[in-house]
Amino acid sequence: MNQVIETSNLVKTFGRDKRWFSRAEHQVQAVKNVSFSLQQGETLAIVGESGSGKSTLARMLVGLEHPTSGSLKLMGQDAAQWRKRGARAFGKTIQYVFQDPVASLNPRKTIAETLAVPLAQLCGYSSLQQREKMQQLMQAVNMPQDALACYPHEFSGGQAQRLAIARSLAAEAKILVLDEPVSALDVSVQAQVLLLLDQLKQQFGLSYIFISHDLAVVESVADRVAVMYLGEWVECADSQTLFAQASHPYTQSLLASAPRLVAVTE
Repeated sequence: MNQVIETSNLVKTFGRDKRWFSRAEHQVQAVKNVSFSLQQGETLAIVGESGSGKSTLARMLVGLEHPTSGSLKLMGQDAAQWRKRGARAFGKTIQYVFQDPVASLNPRKTIAETLAVPLAQLCGYSSLQQREKMQQLMQAVNMPQDALACYPHEFSGGQAQRLAIARSLAAEAKILVLDEPVSALDVSVQAQVLLLLDQLKQQFGLSYIFISHDLAVVESVADRVAVMYLGEWVECADSQTLFAQASHPYTQSLLASAPRLVAVTE
């Protein structure tokens, strides 16, 4: 299998606050020397409590934050080279699905107008091609065609998340970073969205980074699971091994406190 993401000693440091009474600089190292790879077609879940650094890491992967040090490669090429080629090249490589789907969609634009942006700017589709692709995307995420004429506030949280996923698919990227994609949804809706993500992964040949604090959800979707604690990558193993034989004390404590979720089936 090919590596679609590879990081080496990735570090992100925030803050340079000099107090009036001190010459010392106050900094917070949110991500500390993280090295990992993501294989083509794989779902790698990154778990940890709030403040563990997982969302900061996710934002670095998609270019919303720049690493303080370390290297990041996408599809075998350094991320800096992707950025030099422009937003179109970077956006067609990796896309971000946010935790709050309604807030991530422009409230002043219809779904069709929202989808038109990546279709035109990243993929270069004509107006006719855009309409055809939008119809295909609605079918792919199990939404009716008339949803294209509606605004984000007209949808439930689960429907809005399906549309946010459709926007990411419109860019034709092969890597999706899913940051807590079901945490804001009811349990029954979570199961539907997780099943949809699995179907889309197979249909479009996608690779996922799945950010979550919910081990019950992660157990049902991940091929491998990585655990972050205070910015550090403390453990990584295939899902079955980690849930059966976690080696790090922090992972063991997470597992001990987490409810278990039956795997999602049709």
